[in-house]
Amino acid sequence: MIEKEKTYCLINYGCQMNESDTEHYAGQLQELGYKPNPDFHTADIIIVNTCCVRESAEKKIAGKIGELKAVKRANPDVVICVAGCMAQKDGEKLLKKHPQVDLLLGTAYVNDFKRLLLEFLAERKGAAYTDLTIHQSEFEGHMVRQSSFAAWIPIMYGCNNFCTYCIVPYVRGRERSRSVENIVREIEAAVQDGYKEFTLLGQNVNSYGKDFGEQDAFAKLLRRVNEIPGVERIHYMTSHPRDMSEEVIKAVAECEHICENFHVPFQSGSTEILRRMNRGYSREKYLELIKLIRKYVPNAAVTTDIIVGFPGETEEDFEATMDIVRQVGFASAFTFIYSKRSGTPAAKMEEQVPLATKKERLNRLMALQNENSLRFHETLVGQTVEVLAEGPSKQADVWNGRTRTGILVLWPIEDKHYEVGQKVNVKLDTAQTWLVKGKAVD
Repeated sequence: MIEKEKTYCLINYGCQMNESDTEHYAGQLQELGYKPNPDFHTADIIIVNTCCVRESAEKKIAGKIGELKAVKRANPDVVICVAGCMAQKDGEKLLKKHPQVDLLLGTAYVNDFKRLLLEFLAERKGAAYTDLTIHQSEFEGHMVRQSSFAAWIPIMYGCNNFCTYCIVPYVRGRERSRSVENIVREIEAAVQDGYKEFTLLGQNVNSYGKDFGEQDAFAKLLRRVNEIPGVERIHYMTSHPRDMSEEVIKAVAECEHICENFHVPFQSGSTEILRRMNRGYSREKYLELIKLIRKYVPNAAVTTDIIVGFPGETEEDFEATMDIVRQVGFASAFTFIYSKRSGTPAAKMEEQVPLATKKERLNRLMALQNENSLRFHETLVGQTVEVLAEGPSKQADVWNGRTRTGILVLWPIEDKHYEVGQKVNVKLDTAQTWLVKGKAVD
């Protein structure tokens, strides 16, 4: 009798760190003999990896978990696991609300998943694991990467900054860094498997190594990774302006493989709002940081995150934000309307800004940033840039990829053959708000 193939389905929400965690879950499941299955209705194990940065996202995820009640009813043997930040935040409350869930894994248990799953399968007794004092920062097992050429490399976990709007320190715990040796070993192994592009991940990468007590540890790590044979592109995210140093900027300027893209979230152009956010810097300090970037890496693409309508934000405060957007000329920006995140200090602040005002300000901000993005892309027209091919776009005869600075590029195939991860030289001839177009050249 042929044994039925065991399968798993991973449903992921949230940030790049969650994507990396999902790759670790997949690797541990495949070590146990499970095969991927995109249909959660027929999988033997379902993992929902959750996010709780915004309550709107949390409601969507709760709806998906609710759908799994019918799946459990149809197949009582299916194992349903809820993992990630929402699991960490809600803990036992989530299990009581959703009895179809068998295992609940907080953020500190990613690397221990295989052992906990085997324990559950042996006893079929549900459990919740949410102890943030379990600080495992290394992973020695197998992982299943989603890309064939680009790899996420976690270098640290947690955050110590406690911005007043952010839930991350409460659900990811305190900062803890992986060792340089293990990071290098993981990248070297990925290079052997054909990976070329690496993104170093952390909630605040500029704090890397502080728990070791080492000065400029992140800049030193960047330089060490740059030396690894076979590494072609190095990115990192996310940076916090409070902790970004001149040494990091100099490393980008001086190292061949570190890409000239600085994602530096400023969130608000008002020093008073930054104080209320507990960001740890003023608008003047932020602009000094941008000047340093322009000094060492003049052609860098600088990108950012901006929150509109934080509690207490006046029209004057918002205009200060608009002023920074005009001064810096960001290549792109992720813009958000502030929404209450229960469990954070900002949710209890007075002077909440009316929704209509927040929407009106966001529209003005987006219009300004769209002008900046188009202007930045127009400066690239006529240049020949190196693009790392990612695959066909929505049109089968057009491919897409990104420059070293993260700019999306489209170009026609024109009877040529390309491989995913291949470097292509593209001469740019058309600028749009979100991308540039061109033709491949020899």
